[in-house]
Amino acid sequence: MAKGTSGPQRILVPLCFQEEIFMVRKKKFTLSTTQIILLSFLVTILLGSVLLVLPISSATGEAVPYLDALFTATTSTCVTGLVTLPTVSTWSIFGQIVILLLIQIGGLGVITIMSGLMLLLNRKMGIGDRLLIQDAFNLNTMSGLAKFVKNVLCGTLIIEGIGAILYMLVFIPEFGAKGAWISVFNSVSAFCNAGLDIIAENSLCNYATNPLVNAVTSALIILGGLGYIVWWDVLRVTRSRSPKNRKIFRHLTLHSKIAITVTAGLILVGAILIFIFEYANPLTIGEMSLFDKIQASFFQSVTTRTAGFATVPQENLTNASAAVSIVLMLIGGSPVGTAGGMKTVTVAVLVCSAVATIKNKNSATLFGRRVSEGSVKKAVAVAVAFLTICSASAVLLMATSNASALDAVYEAVSATATVGLSRNLTATLNTFGKLIIIVTMYFGRVGPISLAVALGSKNESQNVISEPTEDISIG
Repeated sequence: MAKGTSGPQRILVPLCFQEEIFMVRKKKFTLSTTQIILLSFLVTILLGSVLLVLPISSATGEAVPYLDALFTATTSTCVTGLVTLPTVSTWSIFGQIVILLLIQIGGLGVITIMSGLMLLLNRKMGIGDRLLIQDAFNLNTMSGLAKFVKNVLCGTLIIEGIGAILYMLVFIPEFGAKGAWISVFNSVSAFCNAGLDIIAENSLCNYATNPLVNAVTSALIILGGLGYIVWWDVLRVTRSRSPKNRKIFRHLTLHSKIAITVTAGLILVGAILIFIFEYANPLTIGEMSLFDKIQASFFQSVTTRTAGFATVPQENLTNASAAVSIVLMLIGGSPVGTAGGMKTVTVAVLVCSAVATIKNKNSATLFGRRVSEGSVKKAVAVAVAFLTICSASAVLLMATSNASALDAVYEAVSATATVGLSRNLTATLNTFGKLIIIVTMYFGRVGPISLAVALGSKNESQNVISEPTEDISIG
């Protein structure tokens, strides 16, 4: 304070700085669309865990430990299927309803559900809502999003309804009126690639030789895993083709061609390899008839596309079949669907890019189309992030439990790819192991790239000066 003054000295600030200070004070903290998506899944999991820890959710009327309730809420919302407690015997009807709602919300996405409610109430979607939907489904455009959401919700309900009706042909004669509820639960779980069921503690092992259960479950898994974009593309081309010109595949988009081709190829190759490796294994399909061996091998190949249902005990698979299953789980389903994993399109882009590099080509091509450099970079980033999460989870599981390397890797990949298949390790996990799998399932569901974008604070495009370039030795 200056001499001769009785009060605080007044500091004069230039007008330009006053405006900047005012703008800083006025600026509010806002979340990006990716951060909103991440938080929506997290809030859904926490709310689900609170409901599941209530005594009314338990079949015995006694509250289950909170960690198990949190694990169940996470595996349901992340449509994984790994469980620490048997679903069929642990949860009451109320608890099962909560789990089913979490599966449906997790499969479709919280943003999709909320957008559907807005459309049902005749509320118009603002630009913020459209951005959320675009990021939630990883779409390239914001045009026609309202129609897209309607089609997704209607298509999902129709397919799940048909699946439930077909399941009833088996489950109602066996379980009576309860079979209707089992059919609905199983249909939603299969389409959302969740792998949870309320039939038995050994998943679908009792139906390994039932053609209807195998066919319906496989169809629901494949339809959910192909993705909504492929649905609409196939319908578009089918409606536009004349009866004399039904070359549908030729007129599909590049995305649909890749998704359908890679999905069909992986299922076929996986089924053949599992059939060969398990043919004489008496603990899996060795004692089955030839037809049953074929359908069991086919189902194992399909369910590794992140569904998680099992018709053969996973711990009894040969090491070769387990390795094949790990690869199939890593790849997973296709983008903009209910499946997890690195996704078929991602792997196809990586493989084609590697082949192009080996052949000294300037760019990767698929079905006569050049793959953009941005797509290649994104595929590399997804693969690196995905494999990093899998590796870290597997190492931590081996460090905190007595699991073998194969069992730990199988569990870690299953959790990251939101598959739900386990070699009997989940039920034996200690507290640290459960927490590791909970975090892994969450990261695997929201997506490694979404997490990186949400936590990132800088955009490289904002840099004015770029770093110098220098060649390095690769390989």
